[in-house]
Amino acid sequence: MRLEHANIVVTAIEPTIAFVTAAFPGWRVRNRGNEPFAGMPREWVHVGDDDNYLALTAYGLPPEKKGRARDLKSSAPGLAHIGFEVADIDAVVARLKAAGFEADHWGPDHPWRRNVYYLDGEGLEFEFVEYASADPAKRNSDA
Repeated sequence: MRLEHANIVVTAIEPTIAFVTAAFPGWRVRNRGNEPFAGMPREWVHVGDDDNYLALTAYGLPPEKKGRARDLKSSAPGLAHIGFEVADIDAVVARLKAAGFEADHWGPDHPWRRNVYYLDGEGLEFEFVEYASADPAKRNSDA
């Protein structure tokens, strides 16, 4: 089993496309369209590679009717972040910095993993994690 995609509603699609394609140079816009949904105008984009992608959806509503990203420092239900395992976290950080994105924060020191968190232009939080072991017990430990 694998996660094929996540579908995320945003207020504007382009900021998230810019972020994820900077993080993952092999990602591209796979498909896009405009069609109404539930009586509202809707634009959607699939951005990713041949195996995995994010489906981004934006509804053509006036600003006062658009939703807001969940407050990440609250206990409100909803998406907290999306995590990606990467082979070289320093390369991801360098690509994002070159594209104008700064890390929000790094995860705590851990002997078997390094992780860093970013916010895209939509207020979505992305985590990138690099593991130093293939052993699941070490990768998943709290030590």
